[in-house]
Amino acid sequence: MPFFLRFARNYGALLGLAILVLVVMVALLAPLLFPASPWQSVGDPFLAPSEDPSYPLGTDMLGRDIAAGLAYGARVSLLVGVVSTAVAVVIGVTLGALAGFYGGRADDLLMRFTEFFQTIPAFAMAVVLVAIFSPNIVSITLAIAVVSWPPVARLVRAEFLSLRSREFVQAAIVVGQTGPRIMLTQILPNAISPIIVTASLMVATAILTESSLSFLGLGDRNMMSWGFMIGAARTMLREAWWMSVFPGVAILLTVLAINLIGEGLNDAMNPHLRGRKG
Repeated sequence: MPFFLRFARNYGALLGLAILVLVVMVALLAPLLFPASPWQSVGDPFLAPSEDPSYPLGTDMLGRDIAAGLAYGARVSLLVGVVSTAVAVVIGVTLGALAGFYGGRADDLLMRFTEFFQTIPAFAMAVVLVAIFSPNIVSITLAIAVVSWPPVARLVRAEFLSLRSREFVQAAIVVGQTGPRIMLTQILPNAISPIIVTASLMVATAILTESSLSFLGLGDRNMMSWGFMIGAARTMLREAWWMSVFPGVAILLTVLAINLIGEGLNDAMNPHLRGRKG
């Protein structure tokens, strides 16, 4: 059965995909939907949702449009989530592949290096890294990538350890293929499925981490984000609930959608799981 048909059998994954597509479309169309800057005061402060048709989600304490903040915040969350995950996957795959393929001292050294990062709480390390450098979109993205790669490295190492003894790898060695070529053309394509599933779930974790950093005041002050919106509204939760509830719902739906997609990918790409379900 083709991959897309297997994926489509998971209705939760289809729902997650629909939600994520909606979030991506809103993020891409944000400048067209809301030409004014999300930092600009456009109406009266503390307008409740639907109180003014021009601002269906209300305004904040400075008269800024909540809907505009959500749209532009989606751009930041998706950008940080995707880019930081891509960087983390590149680092993790590289180190894990080297450790799993060559083994021996290389494996011991790389795994001790990986374990060093795993002994430090990921969020605490991200806070320290962002605080050391000036909080901006680049430092936040790199900090999240730095704390996210160890699980990928361990996963890839396990896959390479399992696959390097297979017949097709031994045949590639016999015909004289180099180690890097074997890793890239023989082993990595056969290990790509769990990497893709893990990466999809890492995007959701990265979005949560970025929102948490922004909530603590360690976000990019030049870019509107969902975490910043919640942090700015936390002292007025009773008086203006919509200021924090709507960004929180946006984070919830986006993270839930990505996790549902990850589960759908796992169902469609994991042969052992497919075998049990069949």
